[in-house]
Amino acid sequence: MGQRILTVNAGSSSVKFALYKTAETPECIARGQVQGIGSTPSFQFKSGGPKGSEPIDATDQGRALEVILDKITPLLDGQEVAGVGHRIVHGGPLRATPTELTDEVMADLATFNPLAPLHQPHNLSAVAAAQRAFPYALQIGCFDTAFHRNHPWENDIYAIPRKFYQQGIKRYGFHGLSYDYVSHQLIRERPDLHGKRIIICHLGSGASICAVNGGHSISSSMGFSPLDGIPMSTRSGHLDPGILLYLLETEGMTPQELTHMLYYESGLLGLSGISHDMQVLEASDAQGAKDAVEYFVYRVRREIGAMAATLSGIDALVFCGGIGENSPNIRQQIIERLGFLGILPDAEANAQNAREIAKGPTPVFVLPTDEEQVIADAVAKALAPAH
Repeated sequence: MGQRILTVNAGSSSVKFALYKTAETPECIARGQVQGIGSTPSFQFKSGGPKGSEPIDATDQGRALEVILDKITPLLDGQEVAGVGHRIVHGGPLRATPTELTDEVMADLATFNPLAPLHQPHNLSAVAAAQRAFPYALQIGCFDTAFHRNHPWENDIYAIPRKFYQQGIKRYGFHGLSYDYVSHQLIRERPDLHGKRIIICHLGSGASICAVNGGHSISSSMGFSPLDGIPMSTRSGHLDPGILLYLLETEGMTPQELTHMLYYESGLLGLSGISHDMQVLEASDAQGAKDAVEYFVYRVRREIGAMAATLSGIDALVFCGGIGENSPNIRQQIIERLGFLGILPDAEANAQNAREIAKGPTPVFVLPTDEEQVIADAVAKALAPAH
């Protein structure tokens, strides 16, 4: 069992990685990331390697992966990388399980690039780089959409001519790897919540909310693309489609201009006119910053209420993601008006980033997510017959 597993999570300006010892439950040796790709790229170990961040030369995700491979080579101890697991945002209408990334599968996944332009092309670019670096390793794709593949029909369809649903225009949902990990971790820590109604808020640069019942996704705030739902760092969240028609017809915007606005110029950045970073906005006294934070909190709270209605109640609420795990202020503002759901904030516990932050009959948890562990587990399972 001396072989290694590498996980790769490539975004628009970053590549996160983790290295594991191969086992039934893989053990993490090291993790870190390259960030700032396209501007001021840097490499950093989060664990398992030298501390501190160092500037590097990485113009794209492929070059970033080359740097990562160079940095982790001493940690391999002469062992081979037997499997590489990749987070892939969009798996399409059929893929509900981790899948070997053959040429045929890769070609099919590329057709979903327009549906997730911030992520999918970079995900696939990293796969190509890993295939070159480890030509004999098993390459496994784990899909953010897979966790949501068994939604009830009414939570999957849009009220447009049904032929489009049959063509694949449906509510896919995203952040599935995070929801998979958090929902299972919650049950490990609180077995009494097994089979219960859980609402999970994945709040970060990308943000969404998921209603989980009995460990299964029932509904997600994200839909056909990662644009829907609550506002994000630079993505709009929910919009009246009439706005898009107006901008196309009256303002003369092209589809390309609309795409750029919705993905790169909206959300917290568009609302505040200051920054896409929630930490910057929380620290600012500018009215635009306050407006952006207030709108974000309002939309999250509204979506929690909608998910509670979907589940016909709520047995626990969970926060995860960069904002969800690290911003007591945002969490406090969200939950302090959820008393009607049996949620009574514990301000002191929340301020300390405690695991449980409410006193009422409905518990509220802060659980760090670990998408890489979900990916590593999937690769280990795929490798198991070979051992």
